[in-house]
Amino acid sequence: MDWKHFFDNLGMNGTRWQWRIMRWQRQIKQVSRGERVPNSTITLSKILLIMNLALFSVMILRGAAAGLGMSTLMRPGGELLVVSGGQWWPLVVQNGEWWRCITYAFTHGGIIHLGFNMMVLYQVGPQLEEEIGPSGFLTLYVITALAATALGYFWHPMTVVVGASGALFGMIGFSISYFHRIGGHHAIAQRDFMLRWAFFAFIFGFIVGADNAAHLGGAVSGAAFGLVFPIALRTRRTLAPLTNTLAVFSGLAIIGSIGLLVLSWFR
Repeated sequence: MDWKHFFDNLGMNGTRWQWRIMRWQRQIKQVSRGERVPNSTITLSKILLIMNLALFSVMILRGAAAGLGMSTLMRPGGELLVVSGGQWWPLVVQNGEWWRCITYAFTHGGIIHLGFNMMVLYQVGPQLEEEIGPSGFLTLYVITALAATALGYFWHPMTVVVGASGALFGMIGFSISYFHRIGGHHAIAQRDFMLRWAFFAFIFGFIVGADNAAHLGGAVSGAAFGLVFPIALRTRRTLAPLTNTLAVFSGLAIIGSIGLLVLSWFR
């Protein structure tokens, strides 16, 4: 639709909404062609961050309503984490609750856990999303979250696992291999920045007893994805239908999984 012509006919040429809608239209075209969307006001990184904050808030409110008090803000119990979407493989395998392979990445074991992960997402997410585009970013986030929990199944299947760190390590692993392939001063600086984040996050994980299986699974799968993700703009445009399809399935997986989590609260 020609939005400029539409607003011109209404006598609203040059209005704020006209330019905003035209900008959104241009950004949608850029995404569909597999291109980067620079300086976007609405980013997937922000949306994912808000979703994590919202689900954590719901968990705290549910804990308070159950008589657990505000202690859940710092250290929610295992039962509350499972009810709130945490990964526990017996429920996945025996009850078919496969949606937990996604929802665990939006559940956190306390405000410190949440704060650290969201700080990483806030620092790393936007620049990576701008580099590879929203479609590539969303696909990366979901694939590495799945790989992280898959490794956890072989590492500690009876342990309740929560947190976005598997996907965040996926982003870091991707950036290391991807920017290494690009080369050049700026890309190498980006790679080294991500290496420092990985080192800092691994040390923090050992200190707090975090799930290093998820960290490893996310980092390795992310690095593998970074080795095959197209660098050249022409190749990205050629592969845009595939990338966009994967992104749609990834988005539906997130929405569907969270929807099934919410439905489980009313059983």
